[in-house]
Amino acid sequence: MFSIMRKYILQGIFTLFILLPLGSCKKYLDVVPDNVATIDNAFTMRSQAEKFLFTCFSYMPRDGSLNDDPAFTGGDEMWQIATRVNYFDMARGLQNKVSPLGDRWPVLYRGIRDCNIFLENIGKVPDLEDTERARWIAEVKFLKAYYHFYLLRMYGPIPLVKENLPIDADINAVKVVRAPVDECFAYIVQLLNEAKDGLPAVISNPGREMGRITQPIALSFKAQVLVTAASPLFNGNTDQSTLKNPDGTPLFNASYSKVKWDSAAVACRQAIELCHQVGIKLYTFTPDAAVPNLSPALKTQMNIRNSVAQKWNAEIIWANTQSNASSLQSLVSTWWDPALVDGTTVRGELSPPLKIAEMFYTKNGVPINEDKTWNYSDRYGLRTAGVDDRYLIRQNYTTANLHFDREPRFYANLGFDGGVYYGQGRYDDANPSNLFYLEAKFKQRNGFGKPDFLTVTGYYIKKLVHYQNVIGNGLDYTVNSYPWPILRLADLYLLYAEALNESEGPVADVYTYTNLVRARAGLNTVEASWTASSTNPNKYQSKDGMRAIIQQERLIELSFEAKRFWDLRRWKTAEDVVNIPIKGWDIAQEQASAYYRPTVIFNQTFGTKDYFWPINESYIVTNRSLVQNLGW
Repeated sequence: MFSIMRKYILQGIFTLFILLPLGSCKKYLDVVPDNVATIDNAFTMRSQAEKFLFTCFSYMPRDGSLNDDPAFTGGDEMWQIATRVNYFDMARGLQNKVSPLGDRWPVLYRGIRDCNIFLENIGKVPDLEDTERARWIAEVKFLKAYYHFYLLRMYGPIPLVKENLPIDADINAVKVVRAPVDECFAYIVQLLNEAKDGLPAVISNPGREMGRITQPIALSFKAQVLVTAASPLFNGNTDQSTLKNPDGTPLFNASYSKVKWDSAAVACRQAIELCHQVGIKLYTFTPDAAVPNLSPALKTQMNIRNSVAQKWNAEIIWANTQSNASSLQSLVSTWWDPALVDGTTVRGELSPPLKIAEMFYTKNGVPINEDKTWNYSDRYGLRTAGVDDRYLIRQNYTTANLHFDREPRFYANLGFDGGVYYGQGRYDDANPSNLFYLEAKFKQRNGFGKPDFLTVTGYYIKKLVHYQNVIGNGLDYTVNSYPWPILRLADLYLLYAEALNESEGPVADVYTYTNLVRARAGLNTVEASWTASSTNPNKYQSKDGMRAIIQQERLIELSFEAKRFWDLRRWKTAEDVVNIPIKGWDIAQEQASAYYRPTVIFNQTFGTKDYFWPINESYIVTNRSLVQNLGW
């Protein structure tokens, strides 16, 4: 009788807290940890406790998923066909407080609750070595920090669940309140500090444990957390000064703190040093017998593409093994030969807008509107590719000026009309005319006007597609899958450059770590590029100028990796950038002169309220201690 009553009370407290009951994660645990008998059984032996550990991991969001990752299609980096829903509806301005799109409040608090259950009971397991127990505790503390951070990044200040409520909790204790944002960040960092020493430096059994948490992951994630805490969205954000708890407690500190950037820079440097110690390094492609000839231009592209699409490469700090980039590659791939495959196998439906194509640098390593040798005003004019362009654009093909004389990351990231698309069964570039290329005008091989899907802007995402994927003689598409990269070293380098620039200004390491990323991408240093080619040659010498350079460098280097969505928010630049109209080429045209006309597809509207998710209105009706985000 007591067990039944305790189960009822626990469920009632939990329902009041998150205000929406959830189903169990039976994939990892045969019985739900909602009653005394189940919880006790889960910690009677190592094998059962390990299942509960995996349950704690099971709440990891599926990064890079159209249905589970708001940063993928909820912003302005790629556009979809109008019949798609999920986060694309958020990009179209359809977010609401009655049934918020992508509401993670209930599921992540359920994850935090299970993490707390694990931490409260793991000491009971009799047949568990102390070192393994310490590792499991560290992993679950890390997950608890990660789930709190994910909620914090979405909703702003959140209730902190440091431990589950006791069964005799007063009803007022159940009606939790949001903690001030600085307190939220401090608690997340505390958990990470507690976790790091119990984690291994490297995974010793890759076949069984890849994706488990390591010290480099913990320190790199801590660096990301502290950079986020120091960024304008959370550091001196006066727009949120009126957001207060019912007792009048301010949830945002309106005063800017340089110390936050100092701490972030130190954390980034510590993470980099540990990553270097364990052999994590920027990925570079090494040709083998499968690619007998590879031009320098294409090798540089492979450095860029494979830093993401080559699973467990040397640059990956942390990848999400619960998010497999298999179906995603089918969604972004385009047809190679219409006789071999139809749109149910490869769909090419995620389309970068024109503003993303314009974001990449020129071949001189500076923005297209700053390069004094690049004809920005005629970027939509036409040009025919010559022999010098043959590894990038099909020789004798007429396409837009925008596609010529661009940096290697432009060609590695984007597929476009006339663009060479290396790989996919064609690897020998001794004769560039044998390489596959796109024909993307109306009703051409890769163009709009066929059944099913295909581009809505005229551009495709090449970066996320493994170069060895091939279409067979039937309707099959062989995919080289990879777990979604959450953190890679280039990301950490640029976080360090950003934090250090904000802390000390453009000192030597700011240039060093930015230039390491640029060098792998085939570009000269910031100093050399701006001095030689920019209309603003001294830009890199000031903190403000270097801030703009680092921000654009991040947007380019990490494009299509679900980073832009969060970066634009934490920088508080989304109101300016997202509201630039979504444009593409006039894809219903057959002739180049008509096709290459910028066409508005959608006008996005992003306001101050859109920096944070609305909290489901029903949660606030049930718990009046919970205040709604501003504007909702």
